[in-house]
Amino acid sequence: MASSSNVRSDLEEQFVRELGKDALDEGWQDVFRASPELFKASLALRSVPRKKRHLPLKVQHLISIAVDSSSTHLYMPGIQAHIREAFKEGATMAEIVEVIELTSTLGIHACNIGVPLLVEVMKEEGIYDSHPTAGKPFDEHRKKLREEFTRKRGYWHQFWEDFLKLDPEFFEAYVDFSSIPWTKSVDGSENGVLEPKVILIYPSP
Repeated sequence: MASSSNVRSDLEEQFVRELGKDALDEGWQDVFRASPELFKASLALRSVPRKKRHLPLKVQHLISIAVDSSSTHLYMPGIQAHIREAFKEGATMAEIVEVIELTSTLGIHACNIGVPLLVEVMKEEGIYDSHPTAGKPFDEHRKKLREEFTRKRGYWHQFWEDFLKLDPEFFEAYVDFSSIPWTKSVDGSENGVLEPKVILIYPSP
């Protein structure tokens, strides 16, 4: 029967062999100490895309950067490790920055969910119709903002309607912020640097 130290050594060697030395950070060491079984199962799960390579390693690391840098995760060791690995696989600074730019808009989903609920409560409380702009037709400024959003982002959805009616200043700032990766000029491209399949990292509909 193998000793626990031998089991750990074997699993660590397998981890480094399949995922790279930099991936074996203190967090994974803690997982092993708490539950060797979970460590082993997690290694098997995480190794699948690495072995199959349907996506190049560079793209896999870009996706991992997106996951670790999202507002729901914010895992600094993972961000740092995957940035290093992405550079090793040929990623450029512009590509990594664009991934983070795309992922940074994940927080807007709080508004996508919260504003419709706010409107629902406003109607229940009888203050929706008395609001100076809610439920009213767009003025010229709001029409221009809707046109700008559609032009820069390539779509429009109904949930933006009340958002724009209630707070055009915040909406305008969000349009400018969220449009950067879609409209900036990099190395002669007017639409960012990532290829379309990688832009699927983008978390919004």
